[in-house]
Amino acid sequence: MKQSPDYLVRRLRLRHLELLVALADAGTMRAAATRLHLSQPALSKMLAEVESGFGARLFERSPQGLAANALGAAVTYRARVILGELARGKDEVDALRTGAEGVLRLGTLSVTAAVPRAVVQLRRRVPGARVQIQEGRVRELIQRLLHGELDCVFGAITPEVLASDLLPLLQPEVLLEDELCVLCSTGHGLARSRRVRWGDLQAQPWVAPPKDTLVRQALMTAFLNEGLEPPQPVIEVVSSVTLGSVLRMDASLLGAVRFDHARDELDRAGVRRLAVAPVVALPALGLYTRRAAEGPAPLVQAFADAIRRVGVRARRAGTR
Repeated sequence: MKQSPDYLVRRLRLRHLELLVALADAGTMRAAATRLHLSQPALSKMLAEVESGFGARLFERSPQGLAANALGAAVTYRARVILGELARGKDEVDALRTGAEGVLRLGTLSVTAAVPRAVVQLRRRVPGARVQIQEGRVRELIQRLLHGELDCVFGAITPEVLASDLLPLLQPEVLLEDELCVLCSTGHGLARSRRVRWGDLQAQPWVAPPKDTLVRQALMTAFLNEGLEPPQPVIEVVSSVTLGSVLRMDASLLGAVRFDHARDELDRAGVRRLAVAPVVALPALGLYTRRAAEGPAPLVQAFADAIRRVGVRARRAGTR
């Protein structure tokens, strides 16, 4: 029998929520019991209490262990969010006790020029803000966002995410338009060219990210759109810092990066951006937050404003 929300509030404890997460992660009663430092009979009793509270079976038993069914997956997701929000509450209380004005838990790409600039701007406007930055793949960071471990994620707003089953849980906001950028050493033969076309670059040796990245796919598309065979990079690398170093040491190379990733390298001597036509757009960069009636927290909104200001300055700066 399905119980009322008041019944759940009165009967279920945080330990029950930890149980749901442990069972979903561990997959067996024994492993979950070990993780929670409980006996298996005690764990079975707690699971029975949870399932009684919701009036439904949440896990399916099999010789291989336990697996959350559709109902269990939904409840476990909410349990992760609640536990994540409690962890955030503790972080904020600890920060406020020491004079901070709030904590921003930010997930972001490992390489981005916009985020460091925006964080510095945020700290100037909110001097008491504390920022915890976690770097990684956007898809993995979004999962941490949905579990309540992060407040927002900065990354590419890709068609794959927009078309996924995660979208109803997310609030994506486009903040920066971006495009494919071709870099070269100031000593490269094309460095002083006012404008070149992709056909002029086909025979050049390239440094580019791996095939599974948006930048590499955009580079291939740029040549295919001109009816040309895409070149195979002589060096594959993700980091724009490493790419810039390689270009400075070997003036024969061209490098493919996002404009956002290129900006730090352009601020240093020895690297220039080639003006290549036609321009190839990349998925915009933006901020993912959890969809909620109350909207993003003030510190998240302040960070989004800082990203927008960074983007305006980048557009004004133009190419170099």
